[in-house]
Amino acid sequence: MVDTTPLTRAVDHFADRLRAAPQSRLQRGAAAEALALARELALWAQRIEDPSGEQRVMPDAGMFAAADQITVAVHDLAVVLRDEGEVQEAVRLVEEAQKRAGV
Repeated sequence: MVDTTPLTRAVDHFADRLRAAPQSRLQRGAAAEALALARELALWAQRIEDPSGEQRVMPDAGMFAAADQITVAVHDLAVVLRDEGEVQEAVRLVEEAQKRAGV
């Protein structure tokens, strides 16, 4: 089993920053950036679990749900990751999205 602790720590930090961000910051793109990340990670998990299955896109649940959506997506992905390289790639995606979000 692969250690996904660095990934869950990274997403918990990003989610905490989103929850603490003012509404104006969320509206200026932080929430959209988080949703894009959640969708990307959810699709990654789906491709691992069922490569030939129909891929479902995570819905937009609103800017105040963005932190929860990235948390759910990462925890789903963490269950199916196969090696440390994948964990590192996922951490990189989370950290880059957080930078772009400005939180």
